[in-house]
Amino acid sequence: MSTGSLSSGPPAEVPGWAARLGYAGLLPFVGGALLVWAAWPDVRPYAAQALSAYAATIVAFLGGIHWGIAFREADPPPRLFAWGVVPSLVAWAAVLMPPASGLVIHALMLVACYAVDRRVYPAHGLERWLVLRFRLSAGAAASCLLGAAGA
Repeated sequence: MSTGSLSSGPPAEVPGWAARLGYAGLLPFVGGALLVWAAWPDVRPYAAQALSAYAATIVAFLGGIHWGIAFREADPPPRLFAWGVVPSLVAWAAVLMPPASGLVIHALMLVACYAVDRRVYPAHGLERWLVLRFRLSAGAAASCLLGAAGA
């Protein structure tokens, strides 16, 4: 969809390079989940731990976005900062757990982050990112659950 005469508004779609980078970010999720199931038995625990560590990194990143949103505002609501630290704290705890449990927590946090973003993004003019966020979160959460089942 072209914005044409609406030049003052945000573009209707996310930049292609951002989408490509986002999808590339799914590769460690998918690859990690596959390794948990397909690798030699003595390698599988390492694959599960690597998947959990990567999931923790991404979950923490999703929380950090809220700090970035808050930084754009003159008088940001404290809830943006408060929520921004929750994902990283949960991810930290989850990465310390056995991967079979921690990966389930990561999957739940990926879904929770998306649910929060469904409310926050439109309020800050960022709704155009939600389709990509949904796809990435769904793929990442599914990979975490698949990895947990194999761990």
